[in-house]
Amino acid sequence: MSKALSRAAMASAFVRSFLIQGSWNYHTMIGSGFAFAMLPGLRRLFSENPEQMDASVRRHSEHFNAHPYLCNIALGAALRLEADGADPETVRRFKLAVRGPLGSLGDSLVWATWLPGVSVAAMGLFWLGLPPWMVVAFFLTVYNVAHIGLRTWGFRAGLRDGLDVGRGLGEADLTGWTVRLKPLVVGLLGVLTGAVLGGAGGLGDAGALWAGLGAVGFLGGLLVGHRAWRPAAIGIVVAIALVSASGVLR
Repeated sequence: MSKALSRAAMASAFVRSFLIQGSWNYHTMIGSGFAFAMLPGLRRLFSENPEQMDASVRRHSEHFNAHPYLCNIALGAALRLEADGADPETVRRFKLAVRGPLGSLGDSLVWATWLPGVSVAAMGLFWLGLPPWMVVAFFLTVYNVAHIGLRTWGFRAGLRDGLDVGRGLGEADLTGWTVRLKPLVVGLLGVLTGAVLGGAGGLGDAGALWAGLGAVGFLGGLLVGHRAWRPAAIGIVVAIALVSASGVLR
């Protein structure tokens, strides 16, 4: 990588990446935030050519969208490409190519797996009697260790690989991590739900019929819920509505 990118410029770009959604809008999505994060590096690279810097900032302010954690991969790679003197069209095509995969990977891994998994674990600790402040501390620590680690890894991978960032993504096997974590999250949710509903005031006090239905729903969700989460979610909402209407949960 070109020595024109100093450690200070890269560190500043990484810190700014935490604010990449700060100017989110329907026109450019996180494009403005992306350009804001790129600024320290662009200032370093084009300090003697204001016109080229202005063109680069405008280019990076265009529409761009990806998961806010994994967009650091694109950020690091774009800095690498700019430092290596890649032509503007190559940079633009690269960002167009990666935004979809980075968005879907991040949504599946973080929003649909890691965040609910840590939340369920924290609720389980609260149900077991852990003090609230310890539950909050657990959630913030565990969630953000992975969150910041993912941002850091992505930024470094982008800087290291540039256009070849797909290789780093393949080695990280984020899709595999998602597949491995989802059954664990579903299991935790099932155990927590079963324990809470089986306690005082739950289905355990509602009679054999409701307890049996709850057990069937628990086993169904545990075995196939991760394959058909939309029908399962609809079923859960309908069941809760029916139970509430009958006054069982009052």
